[in-house]
Amino acid sequence: MPDVPYLETDHPMRRVFIGKVVVNMAVGESGERLAKAAKVLEELTGQKPSFRKAKRTIKEFGIKKGENIACMVTLRGRKAYEFLKKALEAVNWTIKESSIDKHGNFAFGIREHIHLPGVKYDPEVGIFGFDVIVALERPGYRVARRRRKRSSIHPRHRVTPEEAKRFIEEVLGAKVVPG
Repeated sequence: MPDVPYLETDHPMRRVFIGKVVVNMAVGESGERLAKAAKVLEELTGQKPSFRKAKRTIKEFGIKKGENIACMVTLRGRKAYEFLKKALEAVNWTIKESSIDKHGNFAFGIREHIHLPGVKYDPEVGIFGFDVIVALERPGYRVARRRRKRSSIHPRHRVTPEEAKRFIEEVLGAKVVPG
C-alpha cells in the first residue's frame, strides 16, 4: 500500500488511491521555448521531465515528425499527492464532472503555471500552461503492469466514476461540479 491517503471501503482490496499523477506541458515547438518549459516543469515537480516527439508533420504549424514538442513528468506516491494538492489549489478545489472518465481517472488543466501557490513570475521564462492527469487505482493493479504472468484487471475491480467522485470529495477535499 502506498504512502498516500486512500478512500476507505468495506474491504481492504477495494481501497482507492492515487496510482500516478502525470503533468504534461505541450509547447508545440522545439528549441528555446521547450527548454524553458522543461525548466519550469522541473522546478514545479522536482523531477527531470522527459520529452515527447511529434507523431506527424504539420506544415501549417511548422512541426516536423520526430521533433520534440512537449515535456512530461510522472509522479508517484507522496510526491504525487503533494503536487496534486498544490494543483487543486490553483483551480479553486473544483473538478468538472465531465473530466472523470469511465475508469475513474480524471484530468484538469491549469492555464498559467504562476497560479500554483509559491510560484513567482519570471519575465525571462514566461508563462506556461499544463495538464494534470490523475490515475486512480486499487490494490492488485500491479498484475496489469508486471513483466511475468501479466493479466488484465476485471471490470468489477476497476475504479468507477462514482468512486472517483467520492475520492475527490472525501480524500482530496475538492468539489465535483456538473459540466
